[in-house]
Amino acid sequence: MVNEQLGTISLTGLHGWGYHGVLDAERASGQEFIVDVEAELDMPAVDDIAATVDYGALATKVVGIVEGQPVKLIETLASAIASSILEDERIRTTIVTVHKPHAPITVRFDDVAVTISRRKHDGDLFD
Repeated sequence: MVNEQLGTISLTGLHGWGYHGVLDAERASGQEFIVDVEAELDMPAVDDIAATVDYGALATKVVGIVEGQPVKLIETLASAIASSILEDERIRTTIVTVHKPHAPITVRFDDVAVTISRRKHDGDLFD
């Protein structure tokens, strides 16, 4: 039995270009989205990438979702990313934040973001 400890992989500031939004203009021209991800998993005490989650592959997967099928709400986008992350049986929980730095609102702002968390219990997904 390999000695394991609980750990977190964090990816901060993943950039992708997507066509998400409620307004037709957003869906036509697209905009930048930035995603932060935390994935909690059992981390084996071995020096072998095959025994853990490859954060490069995880980053590519997340950006692929951002740049994929458009949705209206960043809440929906965050949920799709979280569900995809939890497809990996090694990941227990995830926290996903989707930032929309160029959201079409009329007041000055630094950021618009949605954060969701999802977890598995005995292999099943729980919100």
